Amino acid sequence: MSTEFVVQGTLKPDGTLELDEKPALPPGRVQLVLVPLPRLPEDDPFWQRMQAIWARQKARGHVPRTVEAVEAERRRFREESDAELEANVGMASSTIAPHNPS
Repeated sequence: MSTEFVVQGTLKPDGTLELDEKPALPPGRVQLVLVPLPRLPEDDPFWQRMQAIWARQKARGHVPRTVEAVEAERRRFREESDAELEANVGMASSTIAPHNPS
């Protein structure tokens, strides 16, 4: 079973890649698919606002969650949602009377 991990990075002039984060994969060979990301102009209002937010977060010592932490929370949420859905389907099927046409 293969595990897919998406990470962004920077392609250097010498052809090497600098990844933005360490992939959550075991050491070994991998396959890369490189997709250029659009570059926003420096004077773009959205980009300026994001830069200001990131600077304030960094100044106050904010450490963003790791990919692993986000994925663990996503899996836990999915499992809880699946369990809740199964419970609701079970309740609904036990309360619905079969249709007997007269």
